[in-house]
Amino acid sequence: MATEQPVRTPDTPVGDQTRIHDIGYRGYDGPRLGRAYARRSLYSQSLRGAYGLGRSVKSKVLPMLLLVVMCLPAGIMVAVTVVTKSGELPLEYTRYAIVLQAVISLYAASQAPQAVSRDLRFKTVPLYFSRPIETGDYVRAKYAALASALFILTAAPLIVLYAGALLAELDFADQTEGFAQGLASVALLSLLFAGLGLVVASVTPRRGFGIAAVIAVLTISYGAVSTLQAIAHVQDSTGAVVWIGLFSPVTLISGVQSAFLGAASSFPGGASPSDAQGVVYLLVTLGLIAGAHGLLTRRYKKVGL
Repeated sequence: MATEQPVRTPDTPVGDQTRIHDIGYRGYDGPRLGRAYARRSLYSQSLRGAYGLGRSVKSKVLPMLLLVVMCLPAGIMVAVTVVTKSGELPLEYTRYAIVLQAVISLYAASQAPQAVSRDLRFKTVPLYFSRPIETGDYVRAKYAALASALFILTAAPLIVLYAGALLAELDFADQTEGFAQGLASVALLSLLFAGLGLVVASVTPRRGFGIAAVIAVLTISYGAVSTLQAIAHVQDSTGAVVWIGLFSPVTLISGVQSAFLGAASSFPGGASPSDAQGVVYLLVTLGLIAGAHGLLTRRYKKVGL
């Protein structure tokens, strides 16, 4: 092993035995794939992690179980439709996610902390930013991964319903239109739930606290809003029913699809937003999605230092 003689300076103590050893490290001279590759890799790894792929068997149980729970009612509905030769599905495509919102909220609550809390807890975020990846890349990759995972969760049962409807020989045009409306609805829901879930989960490095907080935001808010809407309906305040729906993620999506996707209203008494109110619902939903992205970016500019 080659050594170099130390360079003696006036400040070097007499008898100093300092040596610089060449231990054979070589610089990397291969291709550098850059930020885009790093962003795609982080997205892919986060999406796989949302379903426990590449992780322990224990990590796969809950997400896979929730996926089965989401698809099972759709399979039952298809079986009933085929056997009874009914002329329509028991549930509209746009209503499916609203009915099973508790399962979707539980999935978001379990996977949002998994996506970000571990990095905060083990202080690995600065390591990401030591590579050719910036704060915006990290946030967009995590956001897109959780939104994609939620879209898979919510779109899979719609595919089962659509395939079953075609198997039952229901009207192709009607079913295709309903299926497309359902996909648009769950895509918007996935973006909203992913944003809110990640913002809440990024506040604490403790996964348990993150799960409880996300459940509170997504589920408890829906229960409170539904209760207030029911009270307003009993008091014949139809206008109040619609405006109260702005304060829960689930009722926001329900209002948007009632106004723009031809879905039946899930509000008490069948109250539905007018065109102007529908625009307000859409703007609030898009504002929450954009705001969630902005808050995440601001958050990770601090923790990445």
